[in-house]
Amino acid sequence: MKANMILNNLKPLFKSMRDSKLKRVRFPFSMASAVFDVFFFVDEKPFTLMFGAKGHNFYFEVPVKNGFDIDPILDNTVYNTLCKILGLKYDPNQKFSPKIFFQEFDKKVPHTVSAQNVPKPHHVATYRKDVEENDKIYFMGWLDNDIQSHKVNPKNLEKTRKILGYEAYVKCKRKNISSRWTDDESKAIEFYLP
Repeated sequence: MKANMILNNLKPLFKSMRDSKLKRVRFPFSMASAVFDVFFFVDEKPFTLMFGAKGHNFYFEVPVKNGFDIDPILDNTVYNTLCKILGLKYDPNQKFSPKIFFQEFDKKVPHTVSAQNVPKPHHVATYRKDVEENDKIYFMGWLDNDIQSHKVNPKNLEKTRKILGYEAYVKCKRKNISSRWTDDESKAIEFYLP
């Protein structure tokens, strides 16, 4: 049986996002010796919390079900890496669990956000590396595949969904448009929907 947990402070955050018409936000979270980029995506089903450890090649995602309900159990590899990043050593007198991590996180969730909290594509791409051309993290615009009678590549659509969100994915799929990416930050442009 799963031990679920409610993250109560996601409720006011979600309300602030809804009031500001924001579907994706990013905010910092610190615990012990670690600092995380936290992303809350409400354009995904279920909603998703993504924790990226700054200065480490490590991130993990947690699905957020209706009622802001999460499963506070982490895979052993994720849990062990998290403990290392937090600088924790085994201590039988002071046990640590993922539930303690999420309880601490819930205390520090911001209740309000603004457009300044919307992540840029490269913020998300820095952590979500399981996409094509994962070294190309900067958004560079759109390519209309109808002009050259091509079909949008399914791998490009998947990168669009994971980095830019579901709405961009749906529009690209419907209009046969590909997202364009570069590894050169000077060529990056502000994200806009196609």
